[in-house]
Amino acid sequence: MTLRLSLLLLFAVVFAAPAACAKDKKAAEPQGYREDAYRAPVPATLRGAIVLDTPAAFALWSGQGAVFIDALPHAPRPAEIPANAVWREKPRLDIPGSLWLPDTGFGQLSPETTRYFESGLVKATGGDRSRPLAFYCQENCWMSWNAAKRALSLGYAKIYWYPAGTDGWAAAGHPLEERRPEPRE
Repeated sequence: MTLRLSLLLLFAVVFAAPAACAKDKKAAEPQGYREDAYRAPVPATLRGAIVLDTPAAFALWSGQGAVFIDALPHAPRPAEIPANAVWREKPRLDIPGSLWLPDTGFGQLSPETTRYFESGLVKATGGDRSRPLAFYCQENCWMSWNAAKRALSLGYAKIYWYPAGTDGWAAAGHPLEERRPEPRE
């Protein structure tokens, strides 16, 4: 190897690595659920689950290899808006064919939300806990991580987690469709 090539490689390692590390900064995987600061860097792993990048998520979706579950919270109607005022909520665009189970990715769930999550998973899988499920929300959002971890704790055997969520999906040019939350009882 020539001296010039060696210096070029050294320059690339020294000056490119910090930028790459900053971009790819990941959080450590916690033992329990994330309970605050839900919009923050997420871990690269989820014990017991398969982590998907965008090409793998698209292949899984294209092959209908899993039911996709959107865990993004649903913004309620703001309390300060008068009851007789028109309010149009922002539409949720997600991966086609998904089931949207909002508010199921918080660290602590009420008993009602826990039942909602459990019944949503039964609907998604037909009660078959071996049926694959792929959880997502948005990039750097802990909601899908928590929801996927919760599904594992409920005994679902084949869990995928797609941390790039709809942000990564849209950036790759894949289709999105408007979705309404799964109704609550």
